[in-house]
Amino acid sequence: MKALFIEYPKCTTCKKALKYLKENNVEVEDRHIVEDVPTEAELKSWIEKSGLEFKKFFNTSGQVYKEMGLKDKVKDMSEDEAIQLLASNGMLIKRPILVTDQAVCVGFKEAQYEELLKR
Repeated sequence: MKALFIEYPKCTTCKKALKYLKENNVEVEDRHIVEDVPTEAELKSWIEKSGLEFKKFFNTSGQVYKEMGLKDKVKDMSEDEAIQLLASNGMLIKRPILVTDQAVCVGFKEAQYEELLKR
């Protein structure tokens, strides 16, 4: 299986996810979320493909999210406004993001990755 893996290399969750993928022989195209921020078009398609609401793509524990006071603002945003904001700063996006032909996973839960690899 080939997958696109969007990560922030210093993130411990990203490191765990990448280790899991390598142990399970998943060929990944690795992409730095800050140096190569996902575009609005990519985010829109990933949100659709993931089946999650756009709010799940925000890194709610991140410093930038907190500094911008987004906790109360996100709930009133349209999806387009949120996507525009996410595409403006990779640190606002929850990571890692694993994109395969079948699905999009946000964050890392071993069981979720395991399920995806069975497909």
